[in-house]
Amino acid sequence: MNVAAIILAAGASRRMGSPKALLEWEGQTFLDRWIAMFAEVCNPVVVVLGHDRDVVRAGLRQMHLARLTMNQDPDRGMLSSLQCGLRALPDDVPGFLFTPVDQPAVASGTVARLVEAATDGALVAVPCYGGRRGHPVYCSAALIPDFLALPSSAQARDVIRAHHEQTRYLDVDDPGVVTDVDYPADYQRLLASARPS
Repeated sequence: MNVAAIILAAGASRRMGSPKALLEWEGQTFLDRWIAMFAEVCNPVVVVLGHDRDVVRAGLRQMHLARLTMNQDPDRGMLSSLQCGLRALPDDVPGFLFTPVDQPAVASGTVARLVEAATDGALVAVPCYGGRRGHPVYCSAALIPDFLALPSSAQARDVIRAHHEQTRYLDVDDPGVVTDVDYPADYQRLLASARPS
């Protein structure tokens, strides 16, 4: 069962001041870390680029493990990037995981649990930590038309909410699923968390 993965890396990173996809975490860029982790259990791995696409592409070390696609109008928001990624998937994928690039501290075991939920027939699977829902999220390919039909004013969570009763919420011991890196201070906290005490 080849579950696909989509990494959303088209944002402008205005609050960070430089492309978040190329920030380093434990010896890898955020984007390379996601590509490598997904590639262990997913096929294909699709990366959606937009702002700073040439800079990000030039900084990629794991490009051979991913398919790149471009959001030509990334200012339309994250949903537009997800829709670009979905259009790049093969017709026969049974489902897909998706995540924004700025949550690099997710554990590989969490990804494996989501893929396991997929093989068990879940329509949607969402990791939770401390009562908060996080990423990556798994969705069955049956929902792809629903995502593609959303207007630009909508959000991906609108589809997931519509299928709340068919969603599995997986409690994980992984704070990375809810750890976003939006600002330089967030990045410094992330770096500090990796230092031995």
